[in-house]
Amino acid sequence: MFVFVCARCDAELTTPLSQVALPVHAHQQYGNGIQLPVLMESGTFAVDPEPWGPPWRPWQELGPGEAEARGIHAPVHALSDGAPGAVVIAPGDVRGTRMIPERQGGSCCGLDGSDGPNMACAACGLPVASRVDDCSAWQAVWLAPDAVRRLPAGDADPAPLSWEELVEEGESTPPLEPIATWGGKRSETGHFWSWSPRWEAAAGRALAHLLAASQGRSVTVPDGLAADVFRRALDTLLPAGPPQRRAVLAGPGLPALDADADADILLVPVHPQTGRTWAPAGPAASACPVPLPLGVWLWMAFPQPGAPRPATGRLPHDVLRDDPPPPRPTSLFRADRGTFQNTLVRLPAVRRPWLRTILESLAEDRTSSLF
Repeated sequence: MFVFVCARCDAELTTPLSQVALPVHAHQQYGNGIQLPVLMESGTFAVDPEPWGPPWRPWQELGPGEAEARGIHAPVHALSDGAPGAVVIAPGDVRGTRMIPERQGGSCCGLDGSDGPNMACAACGLPVASRVDDCSAWQAVWLAPDAVRRLPAGDADPAPLSWEELVEEGESTPPLEPIATWGGKRSETGHFWSWSPRWEAAAGRALAHLLAASQGRSVTVPDGLAADVFRRALDTLLPAGPPQRRAVLAGPGLPALDADADADILLVPVHPQTGRTWAPAGPAASACPVPLPLGVWLWMAFPQPGAPRPATGRLPHDVLRDDPPPPRPTSLFRADRGTFQNTLVRLPAVRRPWLRTILESLAEDRTSSLF
């Protein structure tokens, strides 16, 4: 475990924390006037290897080859000139800080961090972090990488769970969830049922990888939730007809793929602690992997039953209550636009003319029905 301290005075700024992978929805902006929950689980932290946040530099100001040296292979609106390696934690894990009043502007319903670090070390006053809790943003505290240091604290973290242990724990992410609104907007209850923002961000990243792996050909996906999430976008963005490429779910707990599986693309889980993508052995090792967060992958691979089971007496822990099921979303599934774009411009395949055309259609809002 680690504790983060002020780079100037060594005052402790966090509780002891364990490192996990950066969530795919870390920088997601969801809807308008939406109250999203806390990004990180208490007791954990993640590191963003890329620069993010102010100051931003417009694309037109970048020198030749500068963007590609940073892993950006297509034009974007702007690139961050901030320091890489920002650390994100849950707001409740912060210690020894105070807010900076003059850096709390530029937000709608809360703080958005657009003015730079808005939290200072309480001991010496050094700006050390940005609190984000504005509407449509995941609540988090981002520690500035050049203002904090990481020190060991207590015992070392246990070894990461094995894939088999992760599947056995079964912490899957439901595709539908109640979305909270500010001031009871959109409903009298203060929330509405919708597709999960986590799923929309996961689909944005995975769809970019699916398009890159398609080689410009149509792609088939399994029936069920994978079809709900990907089929409409793939059928719209890729040409119809043969030759097709076939995407299948693969990973721990599923039957191994043999040489006759004819799978070109694999929808596979990402380890939530290490960030490593599951890799198959044998003939399937040559297929293109498409990463999905473990919780999303688990629900796709092992869908949870939705119908209540009748029971008498006290309900067992594995029996659903005999209540009306939650309402279905009022719209078709849409992948998160920002996550899709941020992923696609970082894939070398985006240099191909047909894939660049898809990216440009996104910028021109010709694919608004999909995102």
